[in-house]
Amino acid sequence: MSSLRDILQTSVNNGSVPGAVGLIARGDRVEVQAVGCTGIDGTYPMVRDSIFRVASITKPITAAAVMMLVEEGQITLDDPVGPWLPELASPAVVRTPTGPVDDVVPAIRPITVADLLTFRAGYGFPSDFSLPAVRLLVSELKQGPPQPQLVVAPDEWMAALARIPLLHQPGEAWLYNTCSDILGVLIARVSGRPLPEFLAERLFGPLGMADTGFEVPASKLDRFTSYYRTGPAGGLELVDAPRRAVEQPAGVPLRGRRPGLHRR
Repeated sequence: MSSLRDILQTSVNNGSVPGAVGLIARGDRVEVQAVGCTGIDGTYPMVRDSIFRVASITKPITAAAVMMLVEEGQITLDDPVGPWLPELASPAVVRTPTGPVDDVVPAIRPITVADLLTFRAGYGFPSDFSLPAVRLLVSELKQGPPQPQLVVAPDEWMAALARIPLLHQPGEAWLYNTCSDILGVLIARVSGRPLPEFLAERLFGPLGMADTGFEVPASKLDRFTSYYRTGPAGGLELVDAPRRAVEQPAGVPLRGRRPGLHRR
């Protein structure tokens, strides 16, 4: 039987990843292995506490923060979001998902907190990314592959979002991603605190998540991994280097991917 280290090393040897960290736990038995390096340049070895972009794992983190506000009675699941997000108080909806963005009808009801939590507010990604209303999420909001340095501040981001029609009526269909970003703004406005500050005090601190945040300090860069994707030729293509995450922090901490929650 292959060991955990052998399994991880296979992916490094075949070029799938520059490095990897794996953990297996059963009861009191815990095995952790780290292989390869944090980048294809081989400068820093991968270690047990290497810091990774957690990407869409930030969605449940954001949802947990919203539910804390619900438990405290600051909002309810059935609340329309308009009082806190006036940009979305009277949204327009494309008449048909494939239709042009200027052929719209009014939303039949307000967007609620529950709609955002269940990704059924009408904003987000279906399987077809070519739909006109969906293309605007990429071009105007910089949704899609992380581009944290290009994203504007929350109020400006919300103003841009308000100019994009919903793809579906509120509650009608599940769409990926965008609702979680909107929830990040909702948390900040309801709590009256910047999202990174709220998450640090209410979630990361109490849980001992010492390496989780929207920026990586210079003192931890040697543990921060590069972000790659598969290039046209099949090899690894660098998307974001660790240095950029520190020197060019994002203007919009909507949720984790701007510039990205990082944790070990």
